[in-house]
Amino acid sequence: MTPERTERLTSVLNSRQGDITIVLENVFDPHNISAVMRTADAVGVQDIYILNTKIPRHKKWGAKSSSSAVKWLTVHQFENAEECFKALRKNYSTILTTHLSSDALNLHSIDFTKSIALIFGNEHSGVSEEIRTMADGNFIIPQVGIIRSLNISVACAVTLYEAFRQKMNAGQYNQPSLNDVRYQELFKKWEENKKEESE
Repeated sequence: MTPERTERLTSVLNSRQGDITIVLENVFDPHNISAVMRTADAVGVQDIYILNTKIPRHKKWGAKSSSSAVKWLTVHQFENAEECFKALRKNYSTILTTHLSSDALNLHSIDFTKSIALIFGNEHSGVSEEIRTMADGNFIIPQVGIIRSLNISVACAVTLYEAFRQKMNAGQYNQPSLNDVRYQELFKKWEENKKEESE
């Protein structure tokens, strides 16, 4: 691999944030998932959790929407909510769901400089009651329109860019966030991805 490619991979890895993740619960449309992946890659989120308790396990994503972002992310798929939450609790201090409730936090009041997992529900019914019960609380994206809802990929993008803004202002992109073992594992995997692209 050329020095330029090595420098590029190192630069991106140095910006990966290990303390924030997105969880997608029973999201039907693979293109929505892929659009979320593209945004996650753009702001340095490495891990994405896909929880399918009511729909079949996804086998592929909408390539056009993701621009192959999935190759650079770590995707965790679960069919069991408790197992998914067990994994999340090991890695993230707070778990919040998107849900319009009287006690929901305003997006801009969340401290994204701390460890957090953000759960988004499916296109029709949002986050399920089961998952809301298991989480630490809810948050909403402030809106003043009639409809009071956003497409899931748009909602994720708005949320992640608020997190990006806060983490950038706090200097969290100025130093590697991933531990050395994870860093080296991803670098090796990405090296292989780049080799495949050039073949």
